[in-house]
Parts: sequence; structure tokens; C-alpha cells
Amino acid sequence: MALLDNYFTAIEAGHRLRVHSETVKRLCRQGDLPAIKIHNTWLISRDTLDNFAGTYNSNRGARKRLIK
Repeated sequence: MALLDNYFTAIEAGHRLRVHSETVKRLCRQGDLPAIKIHNTWLISRDTLDNFAGTYNSNRGARKRLIK
């Protein structure tokens, strides 16, 4: 068992959450998705991603504006 088997990269997490990897990176930068950054790679623990995936709602596209 390798040391990093319990971690996902932003690309792998994006596949899991069904969002773009840049979205995952933004979530990590904002602190919404707890992760560690080593050099230029975000690493998200398996447990953290499982918990986040259960509550995350990906609203794709631009926000809709209300017409008054």
C-alpha cells in the first residue's frame, strides 16, 4: 500500500464530484474543500472527499438572475 493511496488529486476528485478539476482547485483555495497543497498539486483525503461528496450540490453554469 502506497502512502498516497488515501488521497485524491484535483483531477480525480473532479471525476468523483462530476465537476471540472479547476472547480475542485477553487473549492480547495476557498477552504470549502479541506486539502493540502504540495508544490502545484492539491491532495484531498479519501474521507474528506467522501464527506464532501455527500453534501456537495454542483450548480453548473452562470447564476440565473431574477427578472423583476
